[in-house]
Amino acid sequence: MLKHLSLPPVKPKHVAVLGAGGFIGSALCRRLAVDAVSFTPIGRRDIDLLLPEAVDRLAAEILRADALVVISAEAPCKTSEMLTHNILMMQHVCAAIEIQQPAHLVYVSSDAVYADSDQPLSEKSCAQPSSLHGVMHLAREIMIRQSFAGPLAILRPTLVYGEDDPHDGYGPNRFRRLAEKGEDIVLFGEGEERRDHVLVDDVATLLHLILTHRSDGVLNATTGEVTSFLDVARMVTSHFDAPVMIKGSPRVGPMPHNGYRAFDISAIHAAFPGFSPVPIAAGLRLTHLKSQRAPAKHER
Repeated sequence: MLKHLSLPPVKPKHVAVLGAGGFIGSALCRRLAVDAVSFTPIGRRDIDLLLPEAVDRLAAEILRADALVVISAEAPCKTSEMLTHNILMMQHVCAAIEIQQPAHLVYVSSDAVYADSDQPLSEKSCAQPSSLHGVMHLAREIMIRQSFAGPLAILRPTLVYGEDDPHDGYGPNRFRRLAEKGEDIVLFGEGEERRDHVLVDDVATLLHLILTHRSDGVLNATTGEVTSFLDVARMVTSHFDAPVMIKGSPRVGPMPHNGYRAFDISAIHAAFPGFSPVPIAAGLRLTHLKSQRAPAKHER
């Protein structure tokens, strides 16, 4: 749940976006630019968080900013080496924060911190991750809480999709790219898992709202809608004239999250009554239209 410290909302004077070159970071920068919010995009080329000198360089950027948004991570975290890197990165971020505390801090975490459940998850659900990715984010949340005494908002997105995703993870983004090439979409099993998928533009909008309200607390970035991967694939292929085959495959290992990952979005409605998540059918259509308008950017 979030508590707003700025009512009515006020634009921050300046925002430092750490991880601005990533999928969510670039979407946030576009959103800030639309609302004419002053910001500094900080990517790996600007400050390499794995290096000790990152501490002083980041502290200098925080000095010039009202708010710091921390998105930077090696993700998805799948190996012990990646876990070590992500913890080291956050260690340097926390050291910079201890030198120069921002007025407001926002950390982009993940819904992977939650334990599996056969009921819709909420911000009050048990944080008991079963994956290295979830362990990484929960550890980083704890680290940042211990280093920062001011207003801290933690946003936990579920599976994020949209144009220009660099990860090509299983789901909407990969399905769309395969369909664009006219290649078969191969599902895990029969694609029966039901998951919540959130549009990257919605994540950016929630971050913008959190910044302008100077919010404190935890919020999940989700839609409250669950859709099977099979239905997602069908939605994606419906956007193309040429037929695309959707095939099942033998499942290897257990089904993630027991095949069900749903969310209660009451906290979103309570925090931001004017915000409504984009339903996945509309979001997939919007993503397709954007990719068709900017094919060169999409293919790079």
